[in-house]
Amino acid sequence: MIQADLSTIMPEIVLSLYAMAALLGAVYTGKDKVAPLLVWLTSGLMVLLAFWIGNGDGVHTAFGLTFIDDGFARFAKVTILLSAAAVLVMSEGYMARRGLLRFEYPILISLATVGMMVMVSAGDLMTLYMGLELQSLSVYVIASIRRDSPKSTEAGLKYFVLGALSSGLLLYGASLTYGYTGTTTFTGIILAVGSTPSLGLLFGLAFLIAGFAFKVSAAPFHMWTPDVYEGAPTPVTAFLATAPKVAAIGLFARVVHDAFGGIVGEWQQIVAFLSVVSMFLGGVAAIGQTDLKRLMAYSSIAHMGYALMGLASGTAFGVQAMLIYMAIYVTMNIGTFAFILSMEKDGRPVTRIDALNMYSRREPLKALALLILMFSLAGVPPMVGFFGKLYVLRAAIDGGLVWLAIAGMIASVIGAYYYLRIVYLMYFGEEREALDPSGSPVLWGFLVASAAIMVIGVVNLFGIEPIAAAAAGTLVN
Repeated sequence: MIQADLSTIMPEIVLSLYAMAALLGAVYTGKDKVAPLLVWLTSGLMVLLAFWIGNGDGVHTAFGLTFIDDGFARFAKVTILLSAAAVLVMSEGYMARRGLLRFEYPILISLATVGMMVMVSAGDLMTLYMGLELQSLSVYVIASIRRDSPKSTEAGLKYFVLGALSSGLLLYGASLTYGYTGTTTFTGIILAVGSTPSLGLLFGLAFLIAGFAFKVSAAPFHMWTPDVYEGAPTPVTAFLATAPKVAAIGLFARVVHDAFGGIVGEWQQIVAFLSVVSMFLGGVAAIGQTDLKRLMAYSSIAHMGYALMGLASGTAFGVQAMLIYMAIYVTMNIGTFAFILSMEKDGRPVTRIDALNMYSRREPLKALALLILMFSLAGVPPMVGFFGKLYVLRAAIDGGLVWLAIAGMIASVIGAYYYLRIVYLMYFGEEREALDPSGSPVLWGFLVASAAIMVIGVVNLFGIEPIAAAAAGTLVN
């Protein structure tokens, strides 16, 4: 029995053991001298684990249903591992040039990734919390890794304080849920809830959802996002915008379907409300931004609103749409942040939007790649981003939430403005001092690959539709 349990959680064990071995090895050798090697070793291991997990099948549980390895968890884990590996590789040159590439950086990313993998496989409220806190504590540290920068330390402190508040809300919701059901396992909760939940249990559910909304940076629980995105080093911002978002929304879906799947009507309206507020607040607030990282923060809030639209439908197709949307969103963000990481003037990082004035004249290929990514983020057909939005809109309509789909379309039109403004500045803005030409082939490669996927993926979304459908089917049954 123990052997079967251990084999089910073996990928998490391997990554945890690697992180601990890397920590000991770095401490007793050259410390920061081995950091570049650790970056490549960590990203390579993550890619190998992604292939290992992706080749799994069936539904396996471990430790008395507290850990679940199913199609849904595997889809989320592969996305998390590949995006974390991509961000690590992209960040190596940037962090090294600025003296930020300490050996702790890839190790903390590894530990955060272990936490995220546990989050999406949680089958129990205690497992959920352990995964969530392992991820959160690791990310708090890397958000403030630039200790000589007031903005970076402020970002880490704000993230920590508000993250602690969200954890408190989540714990209170979990304690209420346990108090009214007498169990912490999701299978036990769904049986105890039945179809007529008590008022106290509904309060518990509301507090749980509030805690998850903090983690996915859904409005009105988004207040930490712009400051943390702007203050943290850009590679850390790229990490925050990708893997943790997949883990948090995967955990959100896991809890509402596995533990509260019998009362969809009770949580559907709350999730729909979070979706609408996020889409409109993110879209409207991004219009006035002058910093690319803050703009991407509000963009992420809006995109979480679209992803929550799929979840709000309460159907298997809605979960499928959410998974497809998140895979596309992560790919677009990796390309966009590869571009932001390459923006420099006299060797110093630049994140001002007006620095892109007439950029197409100096770097036509990079400008074209960013144009494709901006069009895809805006949902302009025929880019892949359009099909991501189409999926969640269809899910909302199929789930009887036509009003939510209409709100999503209106919010998408508003959001298109700030993406197209970047394109306008690159091609028709006033010419100013040029940015330094980027010499990083790694960043160039990620930017071009991400833009190419947005175009080539139109054919069949690289075949992820049936995989996402199967993954959704294992969660919603």
